[in-house]
Amino acid sequence: MTKYISKAPFRIGLAGGGTDVSPYSDLHGGIILNATINLYATAVIVPRTDGKIVINAINAGTRIEVDSCEQLEEHPELRLQTGVYNHIVKNYAKKALSFELITTIDVPTGSGLGTSSTMVVAILGAFKEWLQLPLGEYDISQIAVTIERKELKMAGGKQDQYAATFGGFNYMEFYEEDRVIINPLRIKKSSIRELNYHLLLLFTQTKRESAKIIDIQQKNFSQNVPEVMEASHQLKKQAIKMKELLLKGQLSGIGELLHESWQQKKLLASGISTSHLDSIYSGAIEAGAIGGKISGAGGGGFMIFYCPDNTRYQVIERLKEIGVSNQIFNFQERGLQTWTSVH
Repeated sequence: MTKYISKAPFRIGLAGGGTDVSPYSDLHGGIILNATINLYATAVIVPRTDGKIVINAINAGTRIEVDSCEQLEEHPELRLQTGVYNHIVKNYAKKALSFELITTIDVPTGSGLGTSSTMVVAILGAFKEWLQLPLGEYDISQIAVTIERKELKMAGGKQDQYAATFGGFNYMEFYEEDRVIINPLRIKKSSIRELNYHLLLLFTQTKRESAKIIDIQQKNFSQNVPEVMEASHQLKKQAIKMKELLLKGQLSGIGELLHESWQQKKLLASGISTSHLDSIYSGAIEAGAIGGKISGAGGGGFMIFYCPDNTRYQVIERLKEIGVSNQIFNFQERGLQTWTSVH
């Protein structure tokens, strides 16, 4: 049996979150700094000869089997899988395919680590490996953006697709007409290890639909709401400052920068913070963290906190009391990986 396997890493948003969302990025240019971690979306394609298409989303517990066709109907829990297939057939294969697609993710959906976009990248990677498509990193990233934002009309930014494909620490620039520049950062290994130690990734035990929050954010951008525009300008400046701190190994300033970033982020749209998230944040600060923020659009999912010295243990214990769990992780330099397995 031949299998075509692909995995793409999730990312932590460190600075600039929200400025990759249109129309802000089109009008003013967006800047994002993020880093990928060793938690993944995985896609496996097994070709079939019986004229069937089987899609099996393990985490969702959803499986469908249909006759092979050139365009799959949209399924509420398989929008990403069917969306990628329809795009691949229309633009590359030019014919119906027969296969089984199995997808898994290492974290819950709606967790703020870019789950949807990372899954799209992973599925694209599996089709690229199977069909031997001549697609580079920028190609795959942009195709993923096109599928989600234009074809499936899912609200959101553009950073997740590029992070999942490129991997590592990246300083990203977003401009009008889908122009994107990815700048990989050459951060000292010792600085990355130290950041890994001081940075906590905590699951709030809540999930959210990022599209709803981003819809509000986009409306605020379109209406040129003064405090939202100013907050976005500040978030961009903080991304620039974060880049400098990381490259120079001046990690002590990152906690304060995360705190400032969270204050600005909350101004972008209602629903970014909640009373539960506020209580988590205040508890972490009281236990010794310098600063933190939500990872992703907001409303729930994962939060990150910078904990100086050995305060990480106090923060973990304090937040465990209100049901918040610590997610062990390491930074991952590699982005999308694909390979063929023959057994």
